[in-house]
Amino acid sequence: MRYIKFFKELNNKNVNLVGGKNASIGEMFQELVPIGIKVPDGFAITSEAYWYLLEQGGAKQKIIELLENVDATEIDVLKIRSKQIRELIFGTPFPSDLRDEIFQAYEILSQQYNMKEADVAVRSSATAEDLPDASFAGQQDTYLNIKGKTELIHYIKSCLASLFTDRAISYRASRGFDHLKVALSVGVQKMVRADKGSAGVMFSIDTETGFKDAVFITSAWGLGENVVGGTINPDEFYVFKPTLEQNKRPIIKRQLGNKTQKMVYAPRGSEHPTRNIKTTKKEWQSFSLSDEDVLILAKYAIEIEKHYSKEAKQYRPMDIEWAKDGDSGEIFIVQARPETVQSQKSKEESQVFEKFKFKNPNEKKKLSYKAERLAVKLAQEKCASSMTWNT
Repeated sequence: MRYIKFFKELNNKNVNLVGGKNASIGEMFQELVPIGIKVPDGFAITSEAYWYLLEQGGAKQKIIELLENVDATEIDVLKIRSKQIRELIFGTPFPSDLRDEIFQAYEILSQQYNMKEADVAVRSSATAEDLPDASFAGQQDTYLNIKGKTELIHYIKSCLASLFTDRAISYRASRGFDHLKVALSVGVQKMVRADKGSAGVMFSIDTETGFKDAVFITSAWGLGENVVGGTINPDEFYVFKPTLEQNKRPIIKRQLGNKTQKMVYAPRGSEHPTRNIKTTKKEWQSFSLSDEDVLILAKYAIEIEKHYSKEAKQYRPMDIEWAKDGDSGEIFIVQARPETVQSQKSKEESQVFEKFKFKNPNEKKKLSYKAERLAVKLAQEKCASSMTWNT
């Protein structure tokens, strides 16, 4: 197929063809699935398909004209131009050969999972997205629980159009990116039934302090978009890497989030493919992951970080999205990209020290004593409330 690449055909060398997100999924499929990390299968519609669609329909030249001299600070103008471009893309029909390839790939994926029509996630993957020096993560849209060819085509078009939301246009303009040098690939990935389980995000580094020896995991009931979007307060877990690699069980902190809602599949025929419902009292009062799940995820995070660091020939902490299937109990990795906060801080930024000189030596002694007692108290509280070292 000319415009379709299955994940097993991709790796991180294919960023220009399928964007950072899809290339990374392909990399994991090739390199990490063989060592036991589970990744849902799927395929990518390449950036060549994006250009083919725009050029066949004559939309490309019109987009160039609409974006000419766009100022990132002119919000009202941005909104108007954004609406015009997205309507233009929605109004451009897929060339028949491209549409046929998409349908063929979807049929193959559905058959692989013994389904007539597989439920899939449709995700954008911009060719300049998820790069350490230009993170566009979250600038384009993701759609979950898409089922059937009609829905699939509609939401692929929605992903392509999301490259030109007013927010995305403003982001690129303010950072000096040429709008027509950023193309969009679309990933189609088999859904994990996290609506019956849980999902979240984890980091192979403590994102607050930059501490490299911790895995930080967030989790909530249902599909992961509420955690990714920050619309709920998730459960949090910290795992100490060195002790985990000694085959111990170093969960050094658990914090219960309120998890007031969860995202689930909406009934077929609904306006949107997913919906939020209130969690039960039992759900928001209990952790959405077992200790075993936490340790499996932490091991995955360590292996993913090792692989990407080796490939980059430098330390590369990772930002990873995961999902637990409520039917099978299996845990899957659905995305992984370089972490873009702590990893870009310079040594000077991440280690800030200030010096103070005391006029009265006695004040220094008093402060030192208070600081020492506070440190002891915090350590005692931490051990009493959350430290679990099960060997």
